[in-house]
Amino acid sequence: MANNKDDYASLSEVHQSVDTTSVKRKGWRKILSFFGPAYLVSVGYMDPGNWATDLAGGSQFGYKLIWVLLMSNLMALVLQSLSARLGIVRRRDLAQANRETYPKYINYALYGLAELAIAATDLAEILGMAIGIQLLTGLPLIWGVSITVLDTFLFLLLQRLGMRKMEAFIIALIAIIGISFLIVIIMAKPELSEVATGFIPSMPNNTALFIAIGIIGATVMPHNLYLHSALVQTRKIKRDDAGIKKALKLNFIDSAIALNLAFFVNAAILVLAATVFFKTGRTDVGEIKQAHELLQPMLGSKLAPILFAVALIAAGQSSTITGTLAGQIVMEGYLKLRIAPWMRRLMTRLIAVIPAVIVILINGEENIDSLLIQSQVLLSLQLGFAIIPLIHFTRDKKTMGKFAIKPLTIVVASLITAILVYLNLWMVWEEASAFFISSDNLFWKIVIILASIILIGLLIVAIVYPMLKKKKISSPVLLHPKASSLQQIDIPKYNKIAIALDFSKNDLSLISHAIGQGNEKTSYVLIHIVESATSRIMENETDDLESRKDQEQLNDYVLQLKEKDIASIGILGFNDRAKEIVRIINEADADLLVIGAHGHSGIKDLLFGQTIDAVRHNIKIPVFVVNM
Repeated sequence: MANNKDDYASLSEVHQSVDTTSVKRKGWRKILSFFGPAYLVSVGYMDPGNWATDLAGGSQFGYKLIWVLLMSNLMALVLQSLSARLGIVRRRDLAQANRETYPKYINYALYGLAELAIAATDLAEILGMAIGIQLLTGLPLIWGVSITVLDTFLFLLLQRLGMRKMEAFIIALIAIIGISFLIVIIMAKPELSEVATGFIPSMPNNTALFIAIGIIGATVMPHNLYLHSALVQTRKIKRDDAGIKKALKLNFIDSAIALNLAFFVNAAILVLAATVFFKTGRTDVGEIKQAHELLQPMLGSKLAPILFAVALIAAGQSSTITGTLAGQIVMEGYLKLRIAPWMRRLMTRLIAVIPAVIVILINGEENIDSLLIQSQVLLSLQLGFAIIPLIHFTRDKKTMGKFAIKPLTIVVASLITAILVYLNLWMVWEEASAFFISSDNLFWKIVIILASIILIGLLIVAIVYPMLKKKKISSPVLLHPKASSLQQIDIPKYNKIAIALDFSKNDLSLISHAIGQGNEKTSYVLIHIVESATSRIMENETDDLESRKDQEQLNDYVLQLKEKDIASIGILGFNDRAKEIVRIINEADADLLVIGAHGHSGIKDLLFGQTIDAVRHNIKIPVFVVNM
């Protein structure tokens, strides 16, 4: 349900959950409390979608394209630092900032493109994990794809454990990837002096240029820009000039370290391909499965292909978790719509799984790499729509104040954007041109032309609109939130208070708290929901033993309150706990709900339900939660 407040917190479940201002945190502990968000972002730069381009670059051109990896990594560092700046200074993620700036229907289009990019990212991660599982266990690819659906529950568990635990899990997966490649590189024994020559810019031919574009296009991913601007807000910082400046500095260091780790992984894949394949004349290796098959005979070790597969699974698993967070940020930011995290995860996963399963069933496993490439093309289409608004927002002095980016940074960021957008549009043009030449399908040609016109139009709007129309933004930069006036405090008086009872020892506490909120004229609505097997079928027509006993209990409570001169009525609901509580509250016209929290967490929420969240999102009156 949408929240009507303008200060709709990004990732509200973990917003400011890591307190960097605590007096208990000193020295390195204080500095390390800022570190973490960039590691979650960095996994997007080493996900399975990058592996194919790195393998192709290394096997065909040796070490000559390492400089392209370095350049794309530096580009990513600039853009991710802008994303972090937006979140730290304005306390808005990129989706929220877009919603506050662009017209409604433009935002719907931007939201759709962002969701498409996240689904494409998830598709690459699914395929990478499935291929890794197949290489490690020998299971058919379609089984590997099906198994990836189960990580929905892993994400749910990690979210319950808290932000720092999730960050620790991701860092552990990054360590697995890094160590695996380090061992394989040691086995391959590349000549470091030859590797160093790869940092000298060169472009052997047009094929190398195409691969270089693929490397750059697969490196900077749009969902990471949404993600970083939200993750930095998980840190509670001092909102004065010094506190914001310190947060910006430490987050930049965090980004530099994390993205350098991502660069190491990508460079390791390229160097591995160059050492094992290019130098032995195997310049045709561009597929993940092919590389895996050749590692053992080339290196003479069974360990190398195992480590390669393990790293691939870890890369897919880590990326898929951050992709889900990005999906949550995009949906809540653009639409102010919040749904259960496990449902969001399952939706994202199924959107990606369905095309993968269809392709495998129809065409077999041979065309999986082409599906991986197509997912990267979809990502390329959305990149400009994330970067261009980001530059607009971080250069705006009205909202960023003294922390707006400097002219030199604006020029560098704009140049990077121009290069990335041009290269990605060129890659998409090449793909479309090849289709037009090889296909006679008029319908899809018309669709491609219309989609191209719409996308170019949106790109122009994204560039021009913030400059032509400075929409009043509801979140100007403030060192402290604007304080309310306390001249006239209007203390609410509740005339009818609803109490959700479960007929346990907790009822006394709930009724006592409810009476504490009322006055001598307040009446009370005692609610209990019958959840027997019969009630699930017959609902309010139920007349089993449980419903009769529950009615007797309600009548007894009402009688006891009447003896204390407290007006009350008792109402039974049936079957669906949350829906029935909402229905009864609305029909009784109650103006406050008192409900108990029983401390369920993790799997218990799936078994017993999350009544409080389900109820409060569907009523418009205050909810008083009593911890039991």
